[in-house]
Amino acid sequence: MDSGGAAARVIELSGLSKRFSPEVLAVDDVSLAVERGQIMGLLGPNGAGKTTVLRMLLGLIHPTAGGVRLFGQAAGPSSPALSRVGALVEGPAFVPHLSGRDNLNLFWLAGGRPLSEANFTEALEIAGLGVALRRKVRTYSHGMKQRLALAQALLNKPDLLVLDEPTSGLDPQEMREIRGLIRTVSQRGATVLLSSHILAEVEQVCTHAAVMNRGRLVTSGPVAELIGSDNAVYIEVDDVEGARRVLEAMAGVKKVALESPGLSIQLNGLRRPQIVAALVNAGLGVETVTSRHRLEDAFIGLVGEDA
Repeated sequence: MDSGGAAARVIELSGLSKRFSPEVLAVDDVSLAVERGQIMGLLGPNGAGKTTVLRMLLGLIHPTAGGVRLFGQAAGPSSPALSRVGALVEGPAFVPHLSGRDNLNLFWLAGGRPLSEANFTEALEIAGLGVALRRKVRTYSHGMKQRLALAQALLNKPDLLVLDEPTSGLDPQEMREIRGLIRTVSQRGATVLLSSHILAEVEQVCTHAAVMNRGRLVTSGPVAELIGSDNAVYIEVDDVEGARRVLEAMAGVKKVALESPGLSIQLNGLRRPQIVAALVNAGLGVETVTSRHRLEDAFIGLVGEDA
């Protein structure tokens, strides 16, 4: 890649490996570049090595071999580049008897910086917790704790946001909300790297994906290229039954099926822009439109049925 491309790289992993014991090689020679503005999904089954990669990236554990560069600089524990990173790895941890706001204050002050330097306004706007910030965290739902954790990761206004399974344990509505928050963070200028074993999640929120299996990187590239055909489409709208009626009346729609919280559509000659136009013209609000199950097909083809 030319020097301009190299300058745009936020993350560079080069031959990254981690062996925990002679029998356990968790990550095996992974090389990956993430460029500015991308939402990169690190996709793979449980045990593929995704979290280990993120922990090495953040300097939480040392690699056995290979290296990490962040923003063009060699990175490791206590690296200055980490001050430009916000992270949520291995689940949020809060003091349950303190309020959401007090937990954020405590987290920031633990880093030795005054509260006046924290990016509270934007972080709380994105997380959207409102008056719930005054409540004790022990009263929060899992989804609210994830929102608070995201706010915590955004306090330093990071250029890079690293998330480990950000929708784990959430219900469909909460998953949709967290995906929306991730898109908002990206639109405001941050590069995002998230790990997930949920194929649909990566497909719906990520611009790029890297597939891991058994510690190795199988492939990477734009999600659209990994998906290929868009004959199967998944949508989320503000009126599911209304959308079903519109779609079932359209020539070129083979099948419409409820797939909570949205609809799965099999197309026969139509393309996604035509679907969106028909729904909008019918006065329906379209919230999500994505190819459906094609990434799953690609994933199974790459790592095998036993992944």
